[in-house]
Amino acid sequence: MKSLLFQLILASFVLSNFDNNVNAGHTSVFVRKEWPSEDIPLDHEVFAVPTGHNAPQQVHITQGDYDGKAVIISWVTPDEPGSSKVQYGTLKGKYEFTAEGKMTNYTFYKYNSGYIHHVLVDGLEYDTKFYYKIGTGDSAREFWFQTPPKIGPDVPYKFGIIGDLGQTYNSLSTLEHYMQSGAQTVLFVGDLSYADRYQYNDVGIRWDSWGRFVEKSTAYHPWIWSAGNHEIEYMPYMVKR
Repeated sequence: MKSLLFQLILASFVLSNFDNNVNAGHTSVFVRKEWPSEDIPLDHEVFAVPTGHNAPQQVHITQGDYDGKAVIISWVTPDEPGSSKVQYGTLKGKYEFTAEGKMTNYTFYKYNSGYIHHVLVDGLEYDTKFYYKIGTGDSAREFWFQTPPKIGPDVPYKFGIIGDLGQTYNSLSTLEHYMQSGAQTVLFVGDLSYADRYQYNDVGIRWDSWGRFVEKSTAYHPWIWSAGNHEIEYMPYMVKR
């Protein structure tokens, strides 16, 4: 009983402070276009595979610490492991620093993933634009990200909240709307790719296509993830046709 009372008091304290210290702006008015809510075909340009042998794809970053001075950069190489190295710096094309991470892959019944790389880049400065490069040779790719401002009670920070995205034409509309908003990060509240709506190896294929679909945002802005019920796949539907 004492524990419950303490939790109620703590919640009241947090909410009262939230009301007093946070000044939120108005969101934009957004009316979704009347596109059909149907899956985008796999040969659409939004799912295009990057050119070059073993070129990194499905690039995405997420926050790497609690203070905003680190990111985790992840990507997939489809053909072979390749390098798990990130070159980065504050000038485009000039990379003063290097970070190296780990690679993993997995098999889910008869689906074999690509080679998944995760690299922690830490010790960054606040409110700074960093350029980074992954891959090697002609297949290397370059991106950038902006670190958040230093934490404080009156520091503005704009973020988007997205859930149930999928990979339909409506998904494309939502993604483009977020990218035009000027927000700096995404809190993703679950149900990413809707690949569970497919069967057999199409489940894995649709996970990969979704990774390429969102890359035009996730490679530049941190997306902070939570899982939903559509992240559950069932073994019987993974049997190869």
